[in-house]
Amino acid sequence: MLKPQATATREIVNLDGLWRFDIAREERPTPWTGVLDSTLEAAVPASYNDQFVSAEIRDHVGWAWYQRMVRVPRGWHGDRIVLRLDSATHEGAVYVDGTLVASHVGGYLPFEADITDHVTAGGQFQLTVGVNNELTNETIPPGTISVDMKGRRKQTYLHDFYNYAGLARSVWLYSVPTVRATAVEVVTGIDGTTGVVDYAIQVEGAGDVRVRVLDQQGVEVAAGVGASGRVEVTDARLWNPGAAYLYTLQVEVLVGDEVVDVYPQTFGIRTIEVRGAEFLINGTPFYFTGFGKHEDTAIRGKGHDDAYLVHDFQLLEWIGANSFRTSHYPYAEEVMDFADRHGIVVIDETAAVGLNLGVSAGLTGEPNKPTFSPETCNDATQAAHAQHIRELVARDRNHPSVVMWCIANEPASNEDGAREYFEPLVNLTKALDPTRPVCYAAVMFAQPDNDKIADLFDVLCLNRYYGWYVGVGDLELAEMYLEGEMRQWAAKYGKPMLMAEYGADTMPGLHSVWDMPWSEEYQRDYLDMHHRVFDRIPEFVGEQIWNFADFQTTNGIHRVDGNKKGVFTRDRKPKAAAHTLRARWAGLEGRKPGA
Repeated sequence: MLKPQATATREIVNLDGLWRFDIAREERPTPWTGVLDSTLEAAVPASYNDQFVSAEIRDHVGWAWYQRMVRVPRGWHGDRIVLRLDSATHEGAVYVDGTLVASHVGGYLPFEADITDHVTAGGQFQLTVGVNNELTNETIPPGTISVDMKGRRKQTYLHDFYNYAGLARSVWLYSVPTVRATAVEVVTGIDGTTGVVDYAIQVEGAGDVRVRVLDQQGVEVAAGVGASGRVEVTDARLWNPGAAYLYTLQVEVLVGDEVVDVYPQTFGIRTIEVRGAEFLINGTPFYFTGFGKHEDTAIRGKGHDDAYLVHDFQLLEWIGANSFRTSHYPYAEEVMDFADRHGIVVIDETAAVGLNLGVSAGLTGEPNKPTFSPETCNDATQAAHAQHIRELVARDRNHPSVVMWCIANEPASNEDGAREYFEPLVNLTKALDPTRPVCYAAVMFAQPDNDKIADLFDVLCLNRYYGWYVGVGDLELAEMYLEGEMRQWAAKYGKPMLMAEYGADTMPGLHSVWDMPWSEEYQRDYLDMHHRVFDRIPEFVGEQIWNFADFQTTNGIHRVDGNKKGVFTRDRKPKAAAHTLRARWAGLEGRKPGA
């Protein structure tokens, strides 16, 4: 599935804007068969939850409906007409004039439908999209639905961020030729000063393929013939962290001598390698500085917003960060494209967060259930997880900014069944993309002596909260705990180690001369303590703080209007720790402090 682009042979119409909207109601079980009888309107792209002041809508569990009229450009006669949704959280169903044309499970990845046989060029049609936010033990991420004493359906889930739902990313209508490229894969290497570019093109219909490699000025620097092959770029400019350079693979599909389809695929020439305890980009050791992030802003929820995209990347540059993890789901493609263009390194994560019932038991005091069992995370869960990995790799494999796949966040890797669940998924990921390392983010319950899957992965990514959830308020003791455990991991595995999460909730404006949790000084000192430990352990290749900015969570007494571990507030104001980090990261440019 190629990202829609306007080219000499393809046209595109953006369907963002205000759509008629309502949640599913018993008196209207099939709203797609006619006009949706509602006075509500919802913005697309945006989660629907916070757009309204209705608790019924915000807390709704089940289907919600979007509807609008769409006119097909009259010049599209003879082309194939495709409808694409960049995401529908967590399940989508698409109807054209009452006919189901597409359905998809998985809330953060795109899906589409060829609707040529259902519409007419120059005509219009009624587009209805159903979005279902339900999570079960067989979805990624998982959850549980219950019914309370008043008959209300309640959704519980194991991830610590709000379960925003809706059409949070764009909707597109686009045209393509009958004979066309349908998939493009680019893999790069380096031979001295020459860039080696292997490509593979899939074509619908009987057509020949030729490719041209263009530099950023549009000058042709290499060319090839055939649906797959290798071309070489002499004196290649490499894609480097902080110094991005992008080439374009211009794909042309021909019938005879006529070019019937053109599709440009940007790419960067660079290599990724794990060697011993080093993480190498273009053969040079790289040290990650940055954050776990969230797609989260006020009112929009997880709705993509270009203004926030620009501002967030400006803040990353200001603070000296060179990377982020797409915690805990794939981000919008616009984010990945922006990272490509601006040289920000990305750890690309699946939506597999919450595969750990021990966390739930710890928070609620309920009896601990095994995470991996026929009644909990089972074969169907694993199959959904595998499909999510396939779709993620297919969507993002050409992004030079993506340097590693993270296939889960804080799973129960210390429990029985973990290896049987994860080993096939690791093998699948490596088969789909042998060029990138694979990791998972390990929860605190998983220690060097009980983790059952760490040897399967290329990089040890650890989420640790010594000084917050363990040893809170005593940073001297926390430093001893942290260094002791980190040295055990290093001694046992000898692999690159990345602290994928560490942080302390902080209320902006709260100050203290003591080590008082929630104060701005405590967050600053907490981070400084971690950095001292990282700098003493040679195997450490990076630090990504939890979190870039405060974000919304579900209601709970352990969260007051969301998670406050952000270095920036939810509206992107810096806390004191941001200035401390800026001083630490200034001038590192991917090098470990002291290296």
